[in-house]
This record gives sequence, structure tokens and C-alpha cells, in this order.
Amino acid sequence: MNTSEIIRISQFERLQTIEAIWDSLIHDNSEIESPEWHQDMLAARKRKIDESAAEFRPIAELKSRQSR
Repeated sequence: MNTSEIIRISQFERLQTIEAIWDSLIHDNSEIESPEWHQDMLAARKRKIDESAAEFRPIAELKSRQSR
């Protein structure tokens, strides 16, 4: 199924399809490896925290930035 075919079905049917896909993934026992850059990013963030160089912001501030 391609994007143009997906667009033709109702929003409700698309949501049902998404739910079915998520359900199928939950029951899939295979592991997906995170890319190496994820580990690099986490290490860099941890380093900033350990060095007291991290900047923390309240969730409300982050949400207000999203709506702009």
C-alpha cells in the first residue's frame, strides 16, 4: 500500500491500521539496535550533567516553545 492509497481510506480506518501495526510490534520479540549516534548523544548529555553544564528547563516552557 502506498501513500496515495492510504490517503483514500477514512481517518478511522487509518487509525485502526496504526493500532494494528503497533499491536503487531508489541508481540514481535526481535530487538532493534539503536544507532551508534544515540549512544554518543546519551554519553554527551551525561557528561554535561556530570560537569554541571547541563541546562534544565521546566516542561511548561518546552511545551510553550512547541506551540510557536
